[in-house]
Amino acid sequence: MARSTHAIPATFCSVQRWPGVSRRSRRGATHPSLARSAQPTRLPTVVRVSHRTRIRASTIPFPRKRYTGTLPVAVRCITDVTVITVRGMRSPVPPAPTPTPGPGASDLATQFARVLNEYNATANIAAFRRQIAELIPTATPDALIAAAEPHRDEPEIIAPVYEAVVAEQPGNARAIVILANAYWLQGRGPQVVGELATKAIAVDPANRGAWHLWALSESDPRSRVRRWQQVSERFPEDNLARAAVADNAASVAGAERDYEMLDFAIETYEQLLASTTDTSQREAVATAITALKGWRF
Repeated sequence: MARSTHAIPATFCSVQRWPGVSRRSRRGATHPSLARSAQPTRLPTVVRVSHRTRIRASTIPFPRKRYTGTLPVAVRCITDVTVITVRGMRSPVPPAPTPTPGPGASDLATQFARVLNEYNATANIAAFRRQIAELIPTATPDALIAAAEPHRDEPEIIAPVYEAVVAEQPGNARAIVILANAYWLQGRGPQVVGELATKAIAVDPANRGAWHLWALSESDPRSRVRRWQQVSERFPEDNLARAAVADNAASVAGAERDYEMLDFAIETYEQLLASTTDTSQREAVATAITALKGWRF
């Protein structure tokens, strides 16, 4: 996926098993995440404070099927395919509202562009960071937001700018999400990103970008499936979250030879297929479903 703050990347890695959960073979059995408790695990602590109703784990039927034959065929993650934009799959980080730029905002944008051009020409990261740090204190938060908007795909600019914005506006959930996303693109790790996402959820529980980053920042693959399920249930029209559920479930199924998780991935992809009419999108999802149905462990 091309680096962009408008499209949070998916990074799915090695796995562990659900602790203490036995497999279920009856169609319609509940997902293993409900086998031990009806409450979700590892939610941000702020959720219990911010919502009257707690978020429950998924109750999507989780059938068990058997497949016979050869080894699994690799399935490319739908959320990693840059040409896939499923109907209703809007960017979790919304476009910026037009701020009221203070005096000198235009000059600040010009200076940001000049510093960036110099950095691209010289690759002197130390000089680049020093010049950005010198420019930031000269502007108001609104002016910084307006000046940084053309550089949304440059986390080296976005991170220090939005650090200053968040420091001045700690209740600005959108700014917190943009800062967290910039940190993610810089590779600062899931812990700091998850903490910022949790903070944004506390400020604005309806901020979908915050929930996406909260799910993405979970390092344990099975727990990440649970989180994406919770995001998908909270935002039923969010096909990006549904695709992430399927991608992560398929990853866990392949790594652990888990038929239950494989069935769950297939069913989730089928739900995704039903939500789009675009030919190329349907072909990509259908290809994933076909490949998964051919997996044999």
